[in-house]
Amino acid sequence: MKVLEVGCGKGPNLLQLLLLGFKPENLVGVELIEEFALQARHRLPSATRIIVGDASEADLNGETFDVVMQFTVFTSILDKSFQRKLADRMWSMVKTGGGVLWYDYVYNNPWNPDVRGIPVRKIHELFPDGRIKLWRLTLAPPIGRFVAKISPWLYHLFNTTYVLRTHVLCWIQKV
Repeated sequence: MKVLEVGCGKGPNLLQLLLLGFKPENLVGVELIEEFALQARHRLPSATRIIVGDASEADLNGETFDVVMQFTVFTSILDKSFQRKLADRMWSMVKTGGGVLWYDYVYNNPWNPDVRGIPVRKIHELFPDGRIKLWRLTLAPPIGRFVAKISPWLYHLFNTTYVLRTHVLCWIQKV
């Protein structure tokens, strides 16, 4: 399988894919922050391609991927037209039968004006032709950090409350 990660950061997700058995030559990461991309380049095999720059304009013409993934990238993009541009570019690089693997949060963070939650309806708007499977996974981090200090059991109890799970994992299949 060929995988592209948009916003690969320092490469931890690509490294995890390697540990799961993916071939380095089938992995590509795009990272806007040059320092992070250099760290990814250092920690990953040379056959894994790391591209520095804007993923919406990355030189990947004609390439298609089984999976194009993004983890907490869209919540950092405040410009709605750029969100649309990036989503369209990601979708254009997905093979039929493949998909976008999306992990991001759905609510605004009231303490951080530099990020904005992406509601589920917005994910549907960004990928109108995709078949979306969605799972709410992550307990709101501030709540999770607080209750985990008290008891790991309490963390699991709070995580059973659907509305407190602020992050979603989506598989958006291209059919």
